[in-house]
Amino acid sequence: MPAVDLHWRFSRAGGPGGQGVNTTDSRVELSVDLRRAALPEHVRARLLERLDGRLHDGVITVVAADDRSQRRNRRAARERLSVLLRDALAPDPPARRATGPSRGARRRRLEAKRRQGAVKALRRRPAAE
Repeated sequence: MPAVDLHWRFSRAGGPGGQGVNTTDSRVELSVDLRRAALPEHVRARLLERLDGRLHDGVITVVAADDRSQRRNRRAARERLSVLLRDALAPDPPARRATGPSRGARRRRLEAKRRQGAVKALRRRPAAE
């Protein structure tokens, strides 16, 4: 993804850092407008479809505030974005071929039903003769 398409925003992060946390803009937000990014049309369409739940007006945003260093948070945000885009572009897994239960599984199921029935039969009141 070209650097010109990336939009960076920095703010103060919570968490550890002592006095420095109040002065350092170490929290990083990395945004990309997928509708305007320099991407092939088929890639853009797939990303917009697959990431639909995470998009806000076609913009995907990732946040990193794990570290006290803005530089490390920038690296983390880039990595998170690349993983997100890579996963969205990955091909779908092959469709599962439906199969029925095996003969042994059917046998075990019926034996378990017979055992359970026998236990319940012992709980019944004896028949009046």
